[in-house]
Amino acid sequence: MENKKVGYILIGISVLIILIILLFNSALKDIVSVSCGEEHSIVCPMNQTINQQTYIALGVVGLLIIVALILIFSKPEERIVVKKVMEKQKKKEYDLSGLRAEDKTVFKLIQDNKAMFQSDLIERTGFGKAKMSRIIDRLEGNGFVERKRRGMTNVVVLKED
Repeated sequence: MENKKVGYILIGISVLIILIILLFNSALKDIVSVSCGEEHSIVCPMNQTINQQTYIALGVVGLLIIVALILIFSKPEERIVVKKVMEKQKKKEYDLSGLRAEDKTVFKLIQDNKAMFQSDLIERTGFGKAKMSRIIDRLEGNGFVERKRRGMTNVVVLKED
């Protein structure tokens, strides 16, 4: 959830808490005036305790409102993270001028998928196993891809330095 939404929710909760505090304060003062009597209720020790508790509760709600305002007016750092990730995702430029047409076809498939099984490359291109091995050898030699052994098969991975 966004910081602003959380801040607005906290302010709403704070307003409800303030209303509850004031209602509770009013009810307690009524109880004190009945139990201590009208003329004695002002100096009654219960009256001072009610005031102290009310001030403490309002102080806590004040801190909650300050946190809410900070959330509302602060800029989320999420954008900075997204910007850094986007900078890292800049595509590397490859010079394919020295490659054959079939090498470019295989490289394009690997570049689009970032990594592919060698058997999938054979299926998609229709080339034979030996021809595919030679193509991948040339791409590896030029530093475009990297072949990694996975069990009985190879995974051809785009090499990004």
